[in-house]
Amino acid sequence: MAKYVYDFTEGNRNLKDLLGGKGANLAEMTNLGLPVPHGFTITTEACRHYLAEGSVPSGLDQEVAEHLEALEAKMGRKLGQADDPLLVSVRSGAKFSMPGMMETVLNIGLNDESVHGLAKQSGGNDRFAWDSYRRLIQMFGKTVLGLDGDLFEHALDELKGRRQDTDLDSGELQQLVETYKGIVRDQTGKDFPADPREQMRLAVMAVFDSWNAPRAILYRRQERIPADLGTAVNIMAMVFGNYGNDSGTGVAFTRDPGSGRQGIYGDYLQNAQGEDVVAGIRNTIPLEDLEHLDKQSYDELVGIMETLENHYRDLCDIEFTIERGKLWMLQTRVGKRTAAAAFCIATQLVDQGLITMDEAVTRVTGDQLAQLMFPRFDGGAGKKKIAKGMNASPGAAVGKAVFSSARAVELAEQGEDVILVRRETNPDDLAGMIAAKGILTSRGGKTSHAAVVARGMGKTCVCGAEELEVHTAEQRFVAPGDVVVSEGDVISIDGTTGEVFLGEVPVVDSAVVEYFEGATEPQDDLVKAVDRVMRHADRARRLGVRANADTPEDAARARRFGAQGIGLCRTEHMFLGERRQLVEDLVLASTDAERQAALDALEPLQKSDFIGIFQAMNGAPVTIRLIDPPLHEFLPDIVDLSVKVATGQATDKDRKLLTAVKRLHEQNPMLGLRGVRLGLVIPGLFAMQVRAIAQAAAEVPGAKPEIMIPLVAAVQELESVREEAVKILAEAGVEALIGTMIEVPRAALTAAQIAEAAEFFSFGTNDLTQLAWGFSRDDVEAAFFSHYLDAGIFGVSPFETIDREGVGRLMEIAVREGRSARPDLHLGICGEHGGDPDSVRFCHEIGLDYVSCSPFRIPVARLEAGRAALTESDSDTR
Repeated sequence: MAKYVYDFTEGNRNLKDLLGGKGANLAEMTNLGLPVPHGFTITTEACRHYLAEGSVPSGLDQEVAEHLEALEAKMGRKLGQADDPLLVSVRSGAKFSMPGMMETVLNIGLNDESVHGLAKQSGGNDRFAWDSYRRLIQMFGKTVLGLDGDLFEHALDELKGRRQDTDLDSGELQQLVETYKGIVRDQTGKDFPADPREQMRLAVMAVFDSWNAPRAILYRRQERIPADLGTAVNIMAMVFGNYGNDSGTGVAFTRDPGSGRQGIYGDYLQNAQGEDVVAGIRNTIPLEDLEHLDKQSYDELVGIMETLENHYRDLCDIEFTIERGKLWMLQTRVGKRTAAAAFCIATQLVDQGLITMDEAVTRVTGDQLAQLMFPRFDGGAGKKKIAKGMNASPGAAVGKAVFSSARAVELAEQGEDVILVRRETNPDDLAGMIAAKGILTSRGGKTSHAAVVARGMGKTCVCGAEELEVHTAEQRFVAPGDVVVSEGDVISIDGTTGEVFLGEVPVVDSAVVEYFEGATEPQDDLVKAVDRVMRHADRARRLGVRANADTPEDAARARRFGAQGIGLCRTEHMFLGERRQLVEDLVLASTDAERQAALDALEPLQKSDFIGIFQAMNGAPVTIRLIDPPLHEFLPDIVDLSVKVATGQATDKDRKLLTAVKRLHEQNPMLGLRGVRLGLVIPGLFAMQVRAIAQAAAEVPGAKPEIMIPLVAAVQELESVREEAVKILAEAGVEALIGTMIEVPRAALTAAQIAEAAEFFSFGTNDLTQLAWGFSRDDVEAAFFSHYLDAGIFGVSPFETIDREGVGRLMEIAVREGRSARPDLHLGICGEHGGDPDSVRFCHEIGLDYVSCSPFRIPVARLEAGRAALTESDSDTR
């Protein structure tokens, strides 16, 4: 028969799945002999049954009754006993800490009779008894009955006026109890339940229900906590911090959760119950002041803090109550901390001999490292928020608003900081994006052009700020409240939160980025800690880390950030700007001679690009993807050309372009003439690129080119291109691997065939995700992703983290079948997921050789690759 209730003496900290974090840690402290009030835990399994079936599991009521009787026997009094009542608290406790997200009810067991018994029990302290009773009705009414908490707060405020709640006497508190009972009666049509066991039963149900409260759902989504875990319920004998000034309640941290510094950190509040500390009804005092109020309790607390930190080998967060000079421990957990504190604490614990460096690496995350790398706005500065979009690329950027790429370049060359504002960006905006400090768009999502390119450059970007009306022709945008921002007006954008501010917000630089750039040696404690962790992660990891880089400048930065090569060099970015004219000539070519002339003009430019990248990488491998754009990105807009022709403003070339654009126009360009298809349809295009690669490699000693054919769906496509490429390479006397991107589901499913012609695979997970899901990544995020996230269909966007069940399965098939056909097949990933911490771990698990990501994400990938290897190694030894 299933067991749904555990006494605190029966559990331990390893039972978090069953007892939740709070219950498991209360049991652990009980086992350590620390002063924990008696109690028991109802398991998460009971909660899951209740949420699924709408009723508690069979046998639960009987188990709770038996454990309550045992608790009553230990305490020598019964729940709600009129002359000598036992009171209990009912508190939530999920596996993962969700502070303040779910419900707690204190003082269960009080009614009109037992309140007098509590007063007698406390030595005639009527004020304490009535204060406890009013707290029960207030908490019960709000959390269990779902009443508006302001109803109780207004009644309390009206009674106390300008006084503190501690200034109310017993008569006034008794009056308040009657007022609160009246509120319950008026709002529910029923009296406040006087039966103590009914109070406890309803409180337990309320805690179960709070698992699916909106704030709990939102918090889980933010923290990526699974929605199906459920919460445990902890029932504990009450201890009282509101007896008087010899009592109180507090929160303690074994070291500073903000910086990691060791010391005494926390807050204490005299004559109060636990909720008062977080509710802010009175000002707390620093924890160290407790030493002067109650030195015995303070000294005992400091000793327990040391015991717990040594036992858990980590920063501990502690809740405690002092009842008439007696210290009680109500909770402990491994404490939440800032990203900076996480790195500092991890290395401090190594130096104290509590953990190894292997453990230190697993104690920090890539997400935390990313937080430390991005510049940030000064939290203490005043801000005027005017809009909010998607946090597409983190960081803080301040500059003058500009509405065209050309203007961004112009002002940047004059030394001005600018924010490029567009409805949406396209490849032609690349120069302006490079020149700008940040990018702001009113359309698009986290995988839109603006977002992808911005992340690749480490640029701050906010996308999809739909509240903004962007008028590019008029060089202004309008924000809610009729706020008008014109060209030259200063704005600030926060790519970490998606917020847009009017005016300048002060920015704080990241010392961690300066360290990665090699500008500074590790000096302060944080940078030293990051340095130690990164060095160890690099020694431990199996996965290589490469960069997605398209220019020599990006390549050089990637090397400084620790890249071991380039996993994706997008050659289509080399066809923009002044070279676009040559692309148009290529498209308009009507004869073989005209087409060859256009290719001959492009080839030396391509060669020069590749020489610069090979030199920057200094002998590291460079994977070059042959041109893979939807062709419409290189041609003028069909509407603009049509207007020119219709109004008589068109040149002969415009008219020819319109004819070509109409001929090449596609309803869905992302599924049209691009990638390998373009190379096969336009004779000589891929040959020109391969020749430029070969000639550049021949001129740069040690160059290691790898040629990647994009959008292959059938092995015959790859064989056709490969045959010509092999001849060109042989003529130049250059060796280069030839492989393909796996970005079409059919390619993954026929990987064994494709591996016969490919020496490497690189997973293009951006396209693989959109094709597997049937999503247009340029449209869907703004259209309905927010709804999918709110509805719980997604826990996280599949464009942010690899969808293991769908896209991930395709990848696993391709890895397995590809290597079955070619055991030495080299495998990597070059989609946006290559810099996502969870996705890096997945890539390690399925056996890829490397991940490739934007330069700014390289340290994150390095750290996560190390963590993946160490976590795997740790699990193998258990």
